[in-house]
Amino acid sequence: MSKLVEINYKDVETNEEYEKTIKQVLTACFIEEKMDKLGLYVSVTLTCPSHIREINKEYREIDRETDVLSFPMFEKDEIDNIIANQTNMVADVLGDIVVSVDRVKEQAKEYGHSFERELSYMVVHGFYHLMGYDHMVESDKVIMRAKEENILNKLNITR
Repeated sequence: MSKLVEINYKDVETNEEYEKTIKQVLTACFIEEKMDKLGLYVSVTLTCPSHIREINKEYREIDRETDVLSFPMFEKDEIDNIIANQTNMVADVLGDIVVSVDRVKEQAKEYGHSFERELSYMVVHGFYHLMGYDHMVESDKVIMRAKEENILNKLNITR
């Protein structure tokens, strides 16, 4: 199997447990979407609140911290076509996911579940944004949430 994830750190300490969780979640996502043999990978950056705020301001013109940002490299129809035709890419990035580790910690506490569960959710949520899914409209949100919960349930990462 080719590399499915690249993990980077910006202003946070490296952490093998984070990496293990991220790789496990993204591998499950790629397999579920029949993309594990296509040569695509996701770049994940783990960072601090101030850095994710800078990125949010620069790319989305929203001057506030957030928990996760996703930057897809393909439109949804392009991804659907790649999957349908099983078009093998030559080490091409599906997109970038940026996660605020501090926000993950805060939200895990706030929602009453483990850090692992919150990090897993941020990663799977980011992945499905890269796949072209969104949650702005309720009907789209239902589809995206079902996909996210399916992955988390398959990995037995529950609340």
